[in-house]
Amino acid sequence: MALAKILIADDEQDLVWAVRHTLLAEGYEVLSANDGLEAITIAQNSQPDLLILDIMMPHVDGIQVCHILRRDQHLASIPILFLSKYSSITDRIAGLDDGADDYLGKPFDFGELKARIRALLRRAGHPSAMHETPSSILSYTDLHLDLRTHHVTINDTTVLLTPAEFDLLRHFLSHQGELFSSQQLLQQVWRYEPDSCEHGLVRWHIMNLRAKIEPDTSAPIYVRTIPRHGYIMGDPENTLPRLAPQLHAIGKTLTQT
Repeated sequence: MALAKILIADDEQDLVWAVRHTLLAEGYEVLSANDGLEAITIAQNSQPDLLILDIMMPHVDGIQVCHILRRDQHLASIPILFLSKYSSITDRIAGLDDGADDYLGKPFDFGELKARIRALLRRAGHPSAMHETPSSILSYTDLHLDLRTHHVTINDTTVLLTPAEFDLLRHFLSHQGELFSSQQLLQQVWRYEPDSCEHGLVRWHIMNLRAKIEPDTSAPIYVRTIPRHGYIMGDPENTLPRLAPQLHAIGKTLTQT
């Protein structure tokens, strides 16, 4: 079953962190933005399946973001859930009239948030909402990761991972067959700002992860290295032809840095 991709935009970083980890545990792919401008850019580049927008954000507020996305033919149909500390009936009606599909007042219950997300995805016809109890298991061959319990097994043998290693493995399992450079992993897995961290940190985490999951670290079968380009979960022989444009783009970026 395909995982829904959800973008949350809010300038309250603690709230973004809590919502992100709550939804990751449900099996969703989660993107985040700290203001409206960033939300627009991410939405245009990543085509999320659902947006959670705080109304009061710096630079461009949630209502303006909603108006901009509703005018974009590629993004106009994406369900939008407004968050706001203003939760009167008048505020809710205004939010819906401004283009939102649903409205949730702060503070909110995470159970209600998850239920509203499922309802919006069902209305949008997304595959992840077609079952009452979506699977929380991500798998690649005999490697399995449970998003709810954070339990990782290989051939029914439990593997103990650090939080950083778990997040890295979850990312690869959620994007099988996709190639990621060290810079992309720093930003997408651990939310580092561009060029704010040495790429050696990625190599360190990859090395530690392989030591725990690979039968032979000198010949990895799960997380593979594409020399001078990055890392991939999957068989490179089957995916390299499809990844040719991505390899070219990453190689071009490397030559410019």
